[in-house]
Amino acid sequence: MQFPSRRRKFITDSQAELYGQPLQFYGDPPLENVSLSEFESFAVDRLKLLKTVENLGVSYVKLSDPYSNKLNSELKALNFVLRPDKDDRKPQSGPSEYEKRRKDHISHFILRLAYCQTEDLRRWFIQQEVDLFRCRFNSMSASQKLEFLHRNNLKYDTIGPGEKITLQDKLVSSSYAVSGVTVENQDFYKVPFQDALDLVRTRKVYLAGGYVYIPHQDIVTIVLNDFRTRLSKALALTARSLPAVHSDERLQPLLNHLSHAYVGQDYSIQKNVGKISLEQIDSLSGKSFPLCMRQLHQTLRENHHLRHGGRMQYGLFLKGIGLSLEQALQFWRSEFTRGKVDADKFDKAYAYSVRHMFGKEGKRTDYTPYSCMKVILSNPPSQGDHHGCPFRHSDPELLKQKLQFYKVSPSGITQILELVKGMHFQLACQKYFELTHNLVEDANFSLNHPNQYFIESQKVLGGGSKDIKREMDTTHKSQENSANRGSSATREAAANAPEGLAEMTEELDSFFQDA
Repeated sequence: MQFPSRRRKFITDSQAELYGQPLQFYGDPPLENVSLSEFESFAVDRLKLLKTVENLGVSYVKLSDPYSNKLNSELKALNFVLRPDKDDRKPQSGPSEYEKRRKDHISHFILRLAYCQTEDLRRWFIQQEVDLFRCRFNSMSASQKLEFLHRNNLKYDTIGPGEKITLQDKLVSSSYAVSGVTVENQDFYKVPFQDALDLVRTRKVYLAGGYVYIPHQDIVTIVLNDFRTRLSKALALTARSLPAVHSDERLQPLLNHLSHAYVGQDYSIQKNVGKISLEQIDSLSGKSFPLCMRQLHQTLRENHHLRHGGRMQYGLFLKGIGLSLEQALQFWRSEFTRGKVDADKFDKAYAYSVRHMFGKEGKRTDYTPYSCMKVILSNPPSQGDHHGCPFRHSDPELLKQKLQFYKVSPSGITQILELVKGMHFQLACQKYFELTHNLVEDANFSLNHPNQYFIESQKVLGGGSKDIKREMDTTHKSQENSANRGSSATREAAANAPEGLAEMTEELDSFFQDA
């Protein structure tokens, strides 16, 4: 992203000092004016980056070469700071190092506003920011790390050669991956033991006289603990200021959208209307429906009824895979009338809501199928409900039983439950996809939407429908030519906002089509 070069003329001393550092704890909020377009683009790019961090953290060993290489590639593609100790000496063909650091700083604070709203959002944001910080800190030189510690009042000094020789045997026996040779060739930090409780607890350091001696490669543990603590406190303070932020009609709809918006492309544009027959639904539900929709379909077939939340989630999904309005009415009427609802009652009490989903009633809004994040974070199911995300809202033991019923292997169930335990719900669903489709290698996409699951499944299985496969290629082009087809929730939230903001939030989804 290019910024006007004249910006440098107006750089204040505080900005020059702040953005002159290769890494920071984000202690000082940005004080400069930021346009809405910059606000939007910065936030979108950081969400893409954090989503990549999450996916890599599950797919690779953290800080391994593949992990670091892929993360560095994403940092470079999104114009964030890559390797600050090297980039400054290279010719700049794109944004300068200052502009990258400015973008990094501002985008972090924007996402604080969006992700401080709930405990789940805060936990996800902290974990990804900590992992990103770890990778950046480890890429710094030894002198930069020491400078960073001192600049942030973590004044841990290295021990001298004499003390190192005196303590050599004890340092070798108490420190992980340290030998006599490496003791001579690396720095050790003398740190008050209360600042390194994690290392003391796991007996990874030498403790004497109230101090621990931390080898150079382990100092990151101290820094990460400090960063996590500061960020957690900062998010709590930010949450207190939300009422004032939400009073700004320019920001409220955008911030609300950002907390759900990194999830993927919009599936409201139908290219397959009528391509799916009602007779195919039972078969498709067992082969190509994500677990959330498979659960809703099974409940509907067994009980011949779904509450409103389930009808909306499942009905919009079916709309997204190609059911026409006429087919949808026939499907819901046929199922409900098998239970306690007669045809007359269905037409009076339920047909309206089906037509409403397709934009034929009420405000004539053509509603969008729910994304994974909307399913996970919005309207949690209560007793008697069956909507929501099974990986997020099911008891682990109940989830285990469901997976066993669907013939997922014991080792696969263990992998899924580990992802659920780590709150990686979308990745757990993607693992379910891989296991139920017998993929030898990991799926080559990042799962963000139930309808994406269906389309990818049809591609893997051959599906017998080339139209479904083509939809993945045509949707992107269609969305670029349809700026007025943003998410319905965002359009409603921005209905009373200025016209420029409404357009901006409508176009936001297009940033995530390839995320």
